[in-house]
Amino acid sequence: MITLENYLDNHYIHRSNWLRAAVLGANDGIISISSLAIGVAAASSTREPIVLATVAGLVAGALSMAAGEYVSVSSQTDIEQADIEREIIELKEMPTEELAILAQIYEKRGLKKETAMQVALELTEKDALGAHIRDELGINEISQANPIQAAMASGLAFSVGGILPLFVVLFTPVKGMEYWLYGFTTIFLVILGATAAKTGGSSIFKAILRITIWGTIAMVLSALVGSLFGVKI
Repeated sequence: MITLENYLDNHYIHRSNWLRAAVLGANDGIISISSLAIGVAAASSTREPIVLATVAGLVAGALSMAAGEYVSVSSQTDIEQADIEREIIELKEMPTEELAILAQIYEKRGLKKETAMQVALELTEKDALGAHIRDELGINEISQANPIQAAMASGLAFSVGGILPLFVVLFTPVKGMEYWLYGFTTIFLVILGATAAKTGGSSIFKAILRITIWGTIAMVLSALVGSLFGVKI
């Protein structure tokens, strides 16, 4: 038997929070570490500086991604909580006005005036705060993000993405390493784009095209910067 909860859980939108953080982290890990390695490889004749820069970038990047995601999502959560606290006060001080606002919201969505008021009354009797949080503030289970979950997803995804170009740095020839990095990174990005699109139910071709174009731009610019120094480390 299919329940409403199971049916809703099958929708792709329920994966949006963690999928966004994971794709952003992995994409940033692959492109950032590859670009860093390419830039150093273009100005280096030995492997050690490239490995050192890549490992340092991987560690710093993973921590930065996790911290940045935590702060960002926490700020969003704080704003949402402040609005909820404000709504609690308004429901206590002016319940009639809040009921009218709720009815107007449903009326604008297409319900007749009498029906909108009836719906507002019934939802207010059951859970007034919940109705206003969902329909007036636009906050629901899907839009709400968990700061710790988002931070862990971004940091872990960055690490996984960043390790891939590190393997290329460790096991490919130093001479021409930037070309090896570009080739393998393009493959990594194609796989990431296809996986993300498949998981999110979107166009695989568009996802691959989008992620490879921007990744290529980043790597080419990094190689140019490294070459401009003209100093072999």
